[in-house]
Amino acid sequence: MDRRIRSGLRVTRAVILSLALALPALAASGGGERMVYVADTRRFAGWRAWIASVYNESHIYFALLTILTIPLLGLALGKLTDIVMARIGINLKSRVLAEH
Repeated sequence: MDRRIRSGLRVTRAVILSLALALPALAASGGGERMVYVADTRRFAGWRAWIASVYNESHIYFALLTILTIPLLGLALGKLTDIVMARIGINLKSRVLAEH
């Protein structure tokens, strides 16, 4: 067989297998109503209530808030760790071995 024919048969088999696996899942999902995800803000106050309301109002704003918050918290925790390690005598800025 020609290479192009074999390649085409592989693609065809992959598409058929994907459809065979996906159709039962699509059939089981049915045509029901869409699920709405919301946070219960009744028991929160302060910054927790604000974050929950951002989540309820717009998932895009919540995602952007998360994308900004995670690196900033990582930076803050890294700096705090550097300060604590410097206080207990671990110097990570020097590459000199102490075991000479």
